[in-house]
Amino acid sequence: MIDFHTFFIRIQKATSITTQHDLAKALGVNRSAITQAKRRNSIPQKWVLALSRSFQLSTDWLEFGVGKQEAAIDPDLLENTATFTVPKVFARLCAGDGSFDVEATPIEEHIFKESWLAQKGTPSAMVLMDVVGDSMEPYICQGDTVLVDKSQQTLRPNIIYAVGTDDSIMVKRVVKEHGKITLTSDNPDYTPIIIQGDELLSFRVIGRVVWSARDY
Repeated sequence: MIDFHTFFIRIQKATSITTQHDLAKALGVNRSAITQAKRRNSIPQKWVLALSRSFQLSTDWLEFGVGKQEAAIDPDLLENTATFTVPKVFARLCAGDGSFDVEATPIEEHIFKESWLAQKGTPSAMVLMDVVGDSMEPYICQGDTVLVDKSQQTLRPNIIYAVGTDDSIMVKRVVKEHGKITLTSDNPDYTPIIIQGDELLSFRVIGRVVWSARDY
């Protein structure tokens, strides 16, 4: 068994935990569980594992005070946690009738886990854009930010894409049929937009919307 007092001193030394209340919060347990462990003068093994994972600490060091304090890092884990920077561009996607603000100038950058982006498409072809309008509610709302993969331009039925017609940019579900393209909204208050004839010459697919986020 691990002596509670010795264990607690190690935790205080290696982490931001300073009180028993902090320890309970880090472990996700009630304060009474800490009191009971102190009374028994022992630490459950699962607490050791939980704190080791949360603070990247060696289990041998936590239990016995031997070896290095920090846990050994798996090289594969480092590879899996590599990050990738995605630009946010000033081309506001309109979920209503279209936006004429089409200058794709990077205004800021956001960092994502590269392996997560790779699951959704091609990280190097991705950009972030803001959405204006409510035609795609409730799935995509006014003020949301969407992640667009510009490498995915082959139209698939009812998938959401960022598309352009003349100087307008919109985010819509797209259905390609013989001789025409239909842009539909999730909000039933909006009627479908039919692109056909000469309008098809100015129609372009910017990319597929692979993710969206919003502030609360």
